[in-house]
Amino acid sequence: MTDPISDFLTRIRNAQQAGHRLVEIPSSKIKQRITEILYEHGYILKYKFEETADNQGVIKIALKYDAATKTPVIKSLERISTPGLRQYRGKTELPRVLSGLGIAILSTSKGVMTEKQAKAHGIGGEILCEIF
Repeated sequence: MTDPISDFLTRIRNAQQAGHRLVEIPSSKIKQRITEILYEHGYILKYKFEETADNQGVIKIALKYDAATKTPVIKSLERISTPGLRQYRGKTELPRVLSGLGIAILSTSKGVMTEKQAKAHGIGGEILCEIF
C-alpha cells in the first residue's frame, strides 16, 4: 500500500456509505492521532486502539450518524497531500474549510494537529486532509 492515510479515509467513507456502525482499520501512530482529532471535534462516536498478534494493532471506530435523518455526520473526507504531490503551507497560508465549519488536519514539526492549532502555535506544515 503506497498511501495508508488515503486507505484510512477511504475505509471510513465506504463504511458510512454502506451504513456500518463500526469500522476496523490497521493502526499506525499518525492514524491514531487523526482518529483522536476526529473524536475531539465530534465527527466519530467512539474509538478504541487494540493490539493484535502481529504487533501492528487495529483501530476500531464507531461512526456517528444523525439521529433524525440517519445520515453520516462526516459529509466529506478529502485527501489533500498525496505521495505524488505533497501540499505544504506556511503559517500565513493555512486553509479554512467551509469558512471554519470544517477542519484541515496537518502534519507539522510539533505533531499532527488541526489548522486552528497550527495557527495558534504559529507554524505551517503538510496538509493531510480536510473534513466537514
